[in-house]
Amino acid sequence: MALVLTDALPPETPLRAAIRDAHRRDEAAVDAELLAAADMPADSQARIATTARRLVAAVRRERQGSGGIDAFLHEFALSSPEGVALMCLAEALLRIPDADTVDRLIRDKLASADWQRHLGHSGSLFVNASTWALLLTGRLLRRDAGEADLAAALRRLVARSSEPLWRQAVTAAMRILAGQFIIGRTIEEALRRAHTAEREGYRHSYDMLGEAARTMADAARYRAAYSRAIAALGRAAAGRAIEQAPGISVKLSALHPRYEMAQRERVMRELLPSLLGLAGEARQAGIGLTLDAEEADRLELSLDLIEALALAPELAGWNGLGLAVQAYQKRALPLIDWLADVARHGGRRLMVRLVKGAYWDSEIKRAQERGLDTYPVFTRKVATDVSYLACAKRLFAAGPVFYPQFATHNAHTLAAVRELAGDRRDWEFQRLHGMGEALYAEVVPPARMGRPCRIYAPVGSHADLLAYLVRRLLENGANTSFVNRLVDEKAPVEDIIADPVARLARLPAKPHPKIPLPRDLYRPARVNSRGLDLADPRALGELRDGFGAAMRRDWRAAPIVGGAEEAGADAPVFDPSDRRRQIGAVVDADPASVEAALARAARAAPAWDRVSAEERAAILERAADRYEEHRAALIALIVREGGRTIPAALSEVRE
Repeated sequence: MALVLTDALPPETPLRAAIRDAHRRDEAAVDAELLAAADMPADSQARIATTARRLVAAVRRERQGSGGIDAFLHEFALSSPEGVALMCLAEALLRIPDADTVDRLIRDKLASADWQRHLGHSGSLFVNASTWALLLTGRLLRRDAGEADLAAALRRLVARSSEPLWRQAVTAAMRILAGQFIIGRTIEEALRRAHTAEREGYRHSYDMLGEAARTMADAARYRAAYSRAIAALGRAAAGRAIEQAPGISVKLSALHPRYEMAQRERVMRELLPSLLGLAGEARQAGIGLTLDAEEADRLELSLDLIEALALAPELAGWNGLGLAVQAYQKRALPLIDWLADVARHGGRRLMVRLVKGAYWDSEIKRAQERGLDTYPVFTRKVATDVSYLACAKRLFAAGPVFYPQFATHNAHTLAAVRELAGDRRDWEFQRLHGMGEALYAEVVPPARMGRPCRIYAPVGSHADLLAYLVRRLLENGANTSFVNRLVDEKAPVEDIIADPVARLARLPAKPHPKIPLPRDLYRPARVNSRGLDLADPRALGELRDGFGAAMRRDWRAAPIVGGAEEAGADAPVFDPSDRRRQIGAVVDADPASVEAALARAARAAPAWDRVSAEERAAILERAADRYEEHRAALIALIVREGGRTIPAALSEVRE
């Protein structure tokens, strides 16, 4: 990642400052504020519990014979070897270019799993059919060294002779699994498949599957796909109000290969006009366009784009602009305040999809790898649930500037949102295609809650699905997932509908005690090297100032022997990226300096041998502290003298 330090950083308005403050704040302090913001009267809590209990009972009652991914994820949870095997296959199968490696992967992951123990456990025809296929394939592939009978020999023969056949069979099985997550391969197919759900009262937001663009050609292809989909959705909308019409969800990283804070000027120059064009097409078609939430690193940049769209004169009067807010980020609550202010300034309403978040694992790991001061997300799942409720209250409190959309598969969360809404009608629920079907069967029909629900409906080929599929499996296949526990008859109802506010308040330690801060990752042995959040405008501003000060210095390097600098002729040192730019000067060591240094080292060796390991370690740690203290200057020198990028220079200082 290249990084250019300029003055063109996002503005530090009071509301943007609050977002940045929350990003850096201690998690326990944020938790305390959320507990106060999400608290509800006792009578509301009682009604929420009653509704949630009824929803769970209804879902469990209808579970037998129902199917889809909910049942599949419960049967093959990520805590089981079979679930891990499926996860590996789903993530890796189509990434492997050669047939031989595919064969070995399938043999390794399927042959060693105990598929038979899952057979008949589920009431879902989909799950049992999948288990039969995996059981058969697993038996064909297993090598039972202890068996010398004819059956074992035949199994080995089949395994050797029919590998192309079972490779195709497993690939086809993964495509069937993928088909549970995507609504269609094309927007036309998706619209046809959506007819049944629409007749039942559902709406849809279509996501043209695809991960981050790597080239401008990728971005152009994704943009063309979005444009075609918008046209098709406009025809399908048939003049319906935006709230009732189908909509489209757009991933900004798919529209530009350098969608990152490091390239803010380029993104605003190249991506913003493209995005304005798509929004204009959506306005013309009479549909909504929602910007999907992505990794925490991209939030600041997305706010610049959202503000530009919300204030664009050419989009005046259009209330279809939407975005997703991730409740698992510590800055979610001040983000909603900022969005309300933008909407008021733009004189329009924003559609806000409140989600819990789908990148938790990678956000935690990335912060640890980078040695950041804190995490951008909550380390406890229950804190995310509390944040969601606090955000829901804030969305309703903002009044008509928002059309709130609540994406959840959690019965307690769903019941709490319904309670918070009161008599207000201009809002909706959302769920993922293929998931939460039994839960929302208790919500959408007029004879039940009679509340609209929009289905987030991915569209694309199996090859485009893999990253999305893996996120869904990680998010909903874990033991702590509500989706998993909802259909687990062994999980007590009272436990899974427990009020998250009360649960978080009772915890003695609000941040998770087993997830130390990145700085403390290796304690007590040592502290982690301090990193720098290169997506944080404040950090970039501080780095820019330090970089400038370092470049104004007259740098000079010379041999130092016995604490004294050796004399010699200066030779200029130039920046390898621009040979016209002199960085400083260097004095080369002559043979006499080398001999003097070696002689002093030899005389000092006996005394150094007597220095204990603890004292030597302390010296190294003091040196490391000095490196961190002068980090900006060292980064500047590495960039200018070595021709490295800023992220690479930062990594070198940390190393």
